[in-house]
Amino acid sequence: MKTYGFGVDIGGTTVKLGLFRTDGELLDKWEIPTRKEDGGSRILPDVADSIKAKLEEKGIDGADVQGIGVGVPGPVTPEGVVRKCVNLGWGVFNVEEKLSELTGYPVKAGNDANVAALGEMWQGAGKGAKSLVMVTLGTGIGGGVIIDGHIVAGATGAGGEIGHLPVNDQETLVCGCGKKGCLEQYASATGVVTLTKRVLEASDEPSSLRELTELTAKDTFDAAKAGDALALEVLEQFGQILGKGLATIACVVNPEMFVIGGGVSKAGKIITDVVEKYFIPNTFHACREAQFKMAELGNDAGIYGCVKMIL
Repeated sequence: MKTYGFGVDIGGTTVKLGLFRTDGELLDKWEIPTRKEDGGSRILPDVADSIKAKLEEKGIDGADVQGIGVGVPGPVTPEGVVRKCVNLGWGVFNVEEKLSELTGYPVKAGNDANVAALGEMWQGAGKGAKSLVMVTLGTGIGGGVIIDGHIVAGATGAGGEIGHLPVNDQETLVCGCGKKGCLEQYASATGVVTLTKRVLEASDEPSSLRELTELTAKDTFDAAKAGDALALEVLEQFGQILGKGLATIACVVNPEMFVIGGGVSKAGKIITDVVEKYFIPNTFHACREAQFKMAELGNDAGIYGCVKMIL
């Protein structure tokens, strides 16, 4: 019985790594820079070197390692083929085969948002559940769908890309994906700022938000908690758009729960309350019992989910 596994969460700035026991105990975690020069060709060799160094530091025999799980910020097929990670400089190649060649261990790869969802189900807010959808509200919106304990990656690795659900045919601004009217244009951190500016421009009502030069999503939610009328209007728009979007997802996958994570989720219960308000009347009646919970693992969700894939 092998004793250890590694979780590797590759981000655009840093690579987060975790050494785990196979029972799920996190023994150590650390970060290395993501070196994106030369088409990201140094990233996986750096990961391999870091894992080797950690084994030597801990005095662990490589024969006791079950394998490595890897999360990457882009679509990954069930066979481990990365289909372009623009912010890493990667094209199309098999990340599982490459890292396995470099380390000698079995490797399993997945999309970063999907593996974060798996991590939350395994050791976080979703512990005990078998089917959940994780929604990561950050600069953009990431999503991960877990059904019967398994990641739904989709035919080309794009399963769970909920940030690009079309929610507004009248939108004139272009999303980062090239389309217009995507969910993340309204419910991400940048989307909340866009909504706030539009509400402020459309009204002459006084608001504490008018006094701010650098507006953030946190500012809007803090003002809403303080009873600012225009901030509350933004909160309602946010809740309606995200709540209806998740209602659509529920009609397709019927999860036990939605786990809300990412920087925007730090606003707390005000988020889940307004999202549930619009979710319940807009989804199919048999899907209305889905729970809404805040993510618990924070930035560690990815490494937990990565190692869970290989275990």
